[in-house]
Amino acid sequence: EVQLVESGGGLVQPGGSLRLSCAASGFTFDDYAMSWVRQAPGKGLEWVSTISWNGASTHYAESMKGRFTISRDNATNTLYLQMTSLKSDDTSVYYCALGGPPNYDYWGQGTQVTVSS
Repeated sequence: EVQLVESGGGLVQPGGSLRLSCAASGFTFDDYAMSWVRQAPGKGLEWVSTISWNGASTHYAESMKGRFTISRDNATNTLYLQMTSLKSDDTSVYYCALGGPPNYDYWGQGTQVTVSS
């Protein structure tokens, strides 16, 4: 079965950094683009970033450009999201997802990121 397990979330101050990880299993990881999406309480799912199967191309939502970096290590089936210059409105549950917009075939349990002073 497909499993996506996010980790690395936590509480950080505005301007701080976090690196999220997603451990993937149950599918051929390098056959698929992968994405990060997020959801704040009471809000809909918001696309964050997508990376192609080999990492050659990346795409970001406008508000994340220049602050977030998506990457992947196909040797270890791991997806990453390096987040810098975090703002309070980045507070969300962040999900690793198989595929890219508009289709997310699977997603993980999420990891909470809280940005607060």
